[in-house]
Amino acid sequence: MPSVTVKAPTAPIRADAVVVGVRKTNDGPQLVSGAEPVDTALGGRLVEALRTLGATGRPDEVLKVPTLGLADFPLVVGTGLGEDATSAEAARRAAGAALRALTGQRRVHLAIDAAAGALAEGALLGAYAFTSYKSSPTEPALRTITIAGPTSSRADVRRATIVADAVSLTRDLVNTPPNDLYPETFAARAAELAKERGLTVEVLDERALKRGKFGGILAVGAGSVRSPRLVRISYRPAKPKAHLALVGKGITFDSGGINLKTANLTWMKSDMFGAAAVIASALAIAALKLPVSVTVTVPMAENMPSGTSYRPSDILRMYDGSTVEVGDTDAEGRLVLADAITRAVEDEPDYLMELSTLTGAQLVALGPRLIGVMGEERWRREVVAAADTAGEGAWGMPLPAELRAGLDSPVADLVNVPSDRWGGMLVAGRFLGEFVPDGLPWAHLDIAGPAFNQGGARDYTPKGGTGAGVRTIIAAAERLSAG
Repeated sequence: MPSVTVKAPTAPIRADAVVVGVRKTNDGPQLVSGAEPVDTALGGRLVEALRTLGATGRPDEVLKVPTLGLADFPLVVGTGLGEDATSAEAARRAAGAALRALTGQRRVHLAIDAAAGALAEGALLGAYAFTSYKSSPTEPALRTITIAGPTSSRADVRRATIVADAVSLTRDLVNTPPNDLYPETFAARAAELAKERGLTVEVLDERALKRGKFGGILAVGAGSVRSPRLVRISYRPAKPKAHLALVGKGITFDSGGINLKTANLTWMKSDMFGAAAVIASALAIAALKLPVSVTVTVPMAENMPSGTSYRPSDILRMYDGSTVEVGDTDAEGRLVLADAITRAVEDEPDYLMELSTLTGAQLVALGPRLIGVMGEERWRREVVAAADTAGEGAWGMPLPAELRAGLDSPVADLVNVPSDRWGGMLVAGRFLGEFVPDGLPWAHLDIAGPAFNQGGARDYTPKGGTGAGVRTIIAAAERLSAG
């Protein structure tokens, strides 16, 4: 990851490319504050040059203007902020779009008068590339990013660097192919990362899961030659203001099991996104030294069809002792999460957040960019507010009481899916809620769509793993630390 530094707006610009902001107006594109020294160096003709290239100032628009020796830097890049050019998210997206287009430059300077933290975060996320599996990976040329701003913004830039590192780690884990990232290796990687940060780690292998009677995790992992795991990571600051439990779904590949999927199988390596996100978020919270205790509980399994797979109509004995009839083996996420939530609440946390690529119904209801947030009303609102602060799209969703009847089973305490398909995202939330004790503020984040970008890259969002939800978790922890 390139380094980010802050320099005074009046300091000489030494860079291979300088990024300026362009605002969309009814009168055409206009430069935003911060671009004045650059425009002066080009004789006041920068807007004219950008208009000649077709600039409008719309979001995700990036145009390059060579300086032809008129300035000490060879290239100026105009990046669109849209009409709302003053928001932190607009700056974040504009910086990300610009850095995606500048992978060949070693030094990039951002001459945009905006929140330094947002600029740094967007630039670092936009510069992300996953090349680990290229036979001859090209080393990224980008080494340094400088931002024009006051020295007081250095703390914001440091925070942005930690957050971007957590998002990038999540992306790396999601983009790693499932033949290399499976429960055993995923657990080992999580343990290694946590120990490097001085955090406490516990890994339960298949034998330990059997001793603990984690029936949901064991059933889902039964069809694979790669046995399941449960990973627990703890961060304990000296004087915590709250205890936050984080739970994430870690299905390293989801074939659907006996109810085999018929589409989007190449996308199913991302079904461990929730696990990656909560692990990376906990590492960031520790790096930020927030006064919030965090306990991560992550179930890891591979859902595969075989002669040892669990079956529709099987009845599982869960970790809490309740029984669940299997209606569909492709509704496996809620089964492993039920065990993990039950284990997490044994630590008596003050709040619980759970992330999972849980339902295709989330995509139907909210599309590929909005996170669906369900759970206890007050904490749900806090999480949605944290997402808004972080610049992530999230929408609070209800958990109607009448949906609970659909989870009744004639032969067990619950069935993992009802007979009808209506309100699938909400029904999954209701199922998870059965394993949360009364009085515990909890939030379930369904990130099935936002977790993985199947389309083209945009703003600071690459194709593949996105890192969605990480910034929301960190922002929620910061809200708890401020309270």
